[in-house]
Amino acid sequence: MKIQFDVLRKSRELVLKELEGLTLDQVHTIPKGFKNNIAWNVAHLVVTQQVLHYKLSGLNCLCPEDLIATHKKGTLATKTFNEEEFDEVKELLLGLPDTLQEDFEAGIFETYTEYPTSTGFVLSSIETAIEFNNLHEGIHYGIIRSIKKFL
Repeated sequence: MKIQFDVLRKSRELVLKELEGLTLDQVHTIPKGFKNNIAWNVAHLVVTQQVLHYKLSGLNCLCPEDLIATHKKGTLATKTFNEEEFDEVKELLLGLPDTLQEDFEAGIFETYTEYPTSTGFVLSSIETAIEFNNLHEGIHYGIIRSIKKFL
């Protein structure tokens, strides 16, 4: 599983690199043809990882509930972050993979509620959730890169 955690960390480093040089206005811009903006995608990565790993394991998520409510699957970019708030989201994005690995190695993920994803893949364990989340992160990394081309 170590490779899965390394992939997660690397994908998040790549996402943060895409944010370099962008203004707060730019990360909140929704280009024509897109449903969400870069800020929403970044927060969505934090939220989805927490829901897929912690919530479905019957554990408390490590990000604020209001962030989950506004950035979970099926939501749209209605939240405008100020600099401090977006910095907090970026800190979660960067730091939570280490916490996930520590928690996984500590064995806190004892149960898992099976979850059918919108892709048709059924998550049945924390291991499958970690693997699937990496696919999800890659999809949104691509979306972020695509949005950036229209800014």
